[in-house]
Amino acid sequence: MHGKEQVLAPLLEQALGVHCEVVEINTDAFGTFSGEVERTGTPVEAALQKCRAALEKTDADLALASEGSFGPHPIIGLVPGNEEWLVLLDRRNNRHIVAKHLTTETNFTGQQVNSWRELSEFAQRVGFPAHALLLKNRETAATVYHKGIATEAALRNAFDQLGGTAWAETDMRAMHNPTRMKAIAAAAGKLIEKILSLCPVCHEPGFAATDAIEGLPCELCRRPTRGTLFLIYTCTCCGHREERIPPGRKPYQDAMYCDYCNP
Repeated sequence: MHGKEQVLAPLLEQALGVHCEVVEINTDAFGTFSGEVERTGTPVEAALQKCRAALEKTDADLALASEGSFGPHPIIGLVPGNEEWLVLLDRRNNRHIVAKHLTTETNFTGQQVNSWRELSEFAQRVGFPAHALLLKNRETAATVYHKGIATEAALRNAFDQLGGTAWAETDMRAMHNPTRMKAIAAAAGKLIEKILSLCPVCHEPGFAATDAIEGLPCELCRRPTRGTLFLIYTCTCCGHREERIPPGRKPYQDAMYCDYCNP
């Protein structure tokens, strides 16, 4: 519905040898960024709902769905963050595999604008017209939306219809937001890596890191720090767990991150 197959299908077909087809369903029924429909449940639950709705219309064994979330970064907090979730549902084996990509590379924002100059400055700041906008009137009980605005003429026309004052937001639907498309592609890479990671015991796909053990020693005092010492990989099928050294992990943590050397 939002063109995500443009980035997802080529990656999945090349890496997994599958054939991707788009199943037409109204994914807005599971929630919209602009607020008309509130998402219920978690992003993974919403993506699973999309997968199941798609499988009702096809005889395929596998369904893939995407779900995005935007808001304050869950760790940094002071900057906006974009979480992109991908869920692959395997109907034949009654299981699913989940991947998540978290990034600060997003233009997600909104602003009250009370003049064409304010709106033009906002549009320029968020990458318009390559990134589309939406406008809404917060002053009326029946909120008026103008979505997918991608030309200056359309933007001026919508602004005039709202009386020269509006709430402006970035349109976060994937087909209107190239920055978000990049995040979805990154999530696809993580999903592919997870699918191709087989459990060493039962050989099922999806053997991936589910937790981390802190304690990487400081390069100066050798005391344990909050740095990751090991990652815990878990199989969702047989439950096998094992500790692995994170890829590219250094033997010691930089002293600037040590609570003893740099309190």
